[in-house]
Amino acid sequence: MLNLHGNQIPAGGLGWGAHLRRDFLEMPLRSTVHARRFGQVFALLIFLAPFVPALEPTADVPDLGSRAAVLMDAATGTVVYAKNGDAPIPPASLAKLMTIHIALQEVEAGRASLDEIVELPPESWANNQPPRSSLMHLAAGHIVSLRELILGMAIPSGNDAAVAVALRFYPSVEEFVGRMNREARNLGLAQTRFVEPSGISEENMTTALEFAEFCRVYISRHPESLRDFHSVMEFAYPRADNVAPAYRSTVGTWRQRNHNTLLTRFEGADGLKTGYIDEAGYNIALTAARLETRLIAVVLGAPASYGGDRIRDADGTKLLTWGFSHFKTIRPPEPELPLPRIWKGKLKQVELIPGEPLVFTSFTDRGEGLLWETVLEDPLIAPLSRGSEVGFLILYDEAGELRRIPLVTATDIEQGNIFKRAWDSVGLFFRGLFKPKKK
Repeated sequence: MLNLHGNQIPAGGLGWGAHLRRDFLEMPLRSTVHARRFGQVFALLIFLAPFVPALEPTADVPDLGSRAAVLMDAATGTVVYAKNGDAPIPPASLAKLMTIHIALQEVEAGRASLDEIVELPPESWANNQPPRSSLMHLAAGHIVSLRELILGMAIPSGNDAAVAVALRFYPSVEEFVGRMNREARNLGLAQTRFVEPSGISEENMTTALEFAEFCRVYISRHPESLRDFHSVMEFAYPRADNVAPAYRSTVGTWRQRNHNTLLTRFEGADGLKTGYIDEAGYNIALTAARLETRLIAVVLGAPASYGGDRIRDADGTKLLTWGFSHFKTIRPPEPELPLPRIWKGKLKQVELIPGEPLVFTSFTDRGEGLLWETVLEDPLIAPLSRGSEVGFLILYDEAGELRRIPLVTATDIEQGNIFKRAWDSVGLFFRGLFKPKKK
């Protein structure tokens, strides 16, 4: 498995060493000394960071009992730990996160409402679910909203709720599963596939790395779901308003606790989902936020035996504790970039923008008093198309370089007329005569 540098990640995990190289380019660039100290930033940028400093194993990499695990920075997609990250393992009830994701997509597109009442066909009733199913306890005649069905998946992990949601949006469960798989392909999850929406089948498949990336997308697109669904501790169903008036005096309400016990045992934890089937063992997708950093931990394949859930939870706790001890997300504000001279163009200057997101993952002890410097090609000669890479923005602190971001042109720069090109050619000739020679 590779990190974002294309380097191999050790099976036991990946940590960051104490030194980062600060290699300045050997190409004919000039260092435009625009060093500035960054101030505080409040904007949350959620992107995949294309650059991560070289990483070295640390001495205290967690030793996990589960078959596979990944720890990822939610803001940047940086993988800081991986154990068998590409091993295919059934997700079990983690599959319900994809079912919820599609339902929330439909709500956001205006094709559904969280407060609408959802029809419950017989396939969704609790008594028609496979043996040993986790249940919301849907039954014939119940009056239930889409919001309640999502809570029924997120908290008690109801397989009946997953079927009800699938049939709300498609004529058959099979067609809804087709949508799940198309969404997985759209997100680039090559090894993730589904055969039903609840996760009970061992034929559903994912990897720790792919599911961590899915969780990153899920959180970025539905941030309110952490508060509204995944960190809710208890779900009571059915209540009096879920049954016909004749039965409201005798309704039997099931009160079920959230299976993710780390919500109350790990500081900052606010999601996401647990899962279990015999063929996979105990799984969990965890997320927690502290200060400006949110981490995602996916643990798959804790032993399918007595105590396996405790091993899963211990592994999740180890990963997040280690992650917050070693890493943080740095979100620099937009820097004030120079307007470089353009030769032989209709315009004399061009606006520059960062070609990649500024947000990046760093050591916990790095990034204070952040400075920046621009390194630009010289000369810049028209024509230049929008997005042309013309240099770098280098972020560094007192210990050295932290991140190097390409700088690109914000607009197209067309060639000037023949007189402009001739005049600038003369200027470049004399500029070259008097330019200091490299030693």
